[in-house]
Amino acid sequence: MYLYNSATHKKEEFKTHTPGRVEMYTCGPTVYHFAHIGNLRSYIMEDVLEKYLRFLGYDVNRVMNITDVGHLTSDADEGEDKMLKGARREHKTVMEIAQYYTDAFFDDCRKLNIKRPDHVQPATGMIDDYIRIISGLLDKGYAYLAGGNVYFDTSKLGKYYVFNEHNEEDLFVGVREGVEEDTNKRNKNDFVLWFTKSKFEDQALKWDSPWGVGYPGWHIECSGISMKYNGEYLDIHCGGVDNAFPHHTNEIAQTESYLGHPWCSWWVHVLHLNTSDGKMSKSKGEFLTVSVLEEKGYDPLAYRFFCLQSHYRKSLVFTWENLDNAAGAFQKLIAKVANLKPDDGPVDEAAVEELKNKFKSGMDNDLNTSLGVTCLYDILKAKTNDATKLAVLDAVDAVLGLKLTEKAAAQRARNAQAAAAPAGFAILSESGEADAAVEQLIRDRAEAKKAKDFARADGIRDQLKAMGVEITDMPGGAKWRRV
Repeated sequence: MYLYNSATHKKEEFKTHTPGRVEMYTCGPTVYHFAHIGNLRSYIMEDVLEKYLRFLGYDVNRVMNITDVGHLTSDADEGEDKMLKGARREHKTVMEIAQYYTDAFFDDCRKLNIKRPDHVQPATGMIDDYIRIISGLLDKGYAYLAGGNVYFDTSKLGKYYVFNEHNEEDLFVGVREGVEEDTNKRNKNDFVLWFTKSKFEDQALKWDSPWGVGYPGWHIECSGISMKYNGEYLDIHCGGVDNAFPHHTNEIAQTESYLGHPWCSWWVHVLHLNTSDGKMSKSKGEFLTVSVLEEKGYDPLAYRFFCLQSHYRKSLVFTWENLDNAAGAFQKLIAKVANLKPDDGPVDEAAVEELKNKFKSGMDNDLNTSLGVTCLYDILKAKTNDATKLAVLDAVDAVLGLKLTEKAAAQRARNAQAAAAPAGFAILSESGEADAAVEQLIRDRAEAKKAKDFARADGIRDQLKAMGVEITDMPGGAKWRRV
């Protein structure tokens, strides 16, 4: 398997520190608001990477943080804490905000068939670990106290910038230019390891420390959480490309200075989901969530399919037309799988391996999911029986995560119901959505009307109305929509 490494700027053959085992860390959400679908593109692609590593036979230990303190409105340690900002917006406590949006994030992950990591750690649960690491950095001369805060001293590094090349002289500018300059910094790119109450008097979450009552900076949490659950050597660190600087750059600086040896072998960054106006962002006000897609009648897995059709290192442009095209292709793919007959003969194991190897050859080339999706169609066209095709689809879809056989089974059930419906009776959804429960009630109502049981027919209409579904009779059938 060859995987692009952001730290070396090239594709390299993937190797692990411990043979057969992958230590993997992925930056989790800052839980002050819903995740938008741009955020979720990164989690989808990271999920595919983890599942593909397991497909290859690796024992994967994946760790994710939950940022519930310390992430400021500027990634460069300026502004107020995003969690406090969210709490003020909704008139709740910070921890109420954190729990609500953590639950919402994992609910979105469930809808998108994103596996929960092996370890999920809120930042607030490891304050003692951060204090120990910061104390170690002070003892080693990599950190200093100024104005009540603790800063990492980037001038002590041989190389600070890892993912982008910058002029070395930028490292030694005294303070950041502009109205928000932090005059405590010795060097422009120094960053805060620990804030005290002297900087933010209204900070909601504070802890005792050797340097005063305060809270950790954003960057230190990922280092501490990874060292606890992944150990001193990390194979893969993932995140959105916007995390590369300063967040991941600062993680490397503080972690390797603390440990005294190289830390992470592979850095995998997922590029942005863009709209016609540019990068999707919460700061712009309105943003698209999984719930918005559902309200508009889209299956969340159609959005996953949309993401898989593009490479993770390419910016992906979101438009409703593009999503419609993906949703239509996804529905046609499910219909093709639904037409396969699982009991048409024995599974041809040789054919299974041959088709799996074809899938592997595409995915081994820097996790090329677009080739992985193409392989689904190659499987369906393969000159082998349906039982064999289904066996391969199950194996491949364990990586792609589209729930094809599950959705195909539901489609077959709907097809059977349609065959049993009154002759010529058609059910149309205004949004194109398929909902087996709604469609069955509409058929039951049609049967009741045919039997002249109008009381039952009216009762079913009321039941649908209570479900938020409005139906309109038409010649030869009915159409429905959500209201």
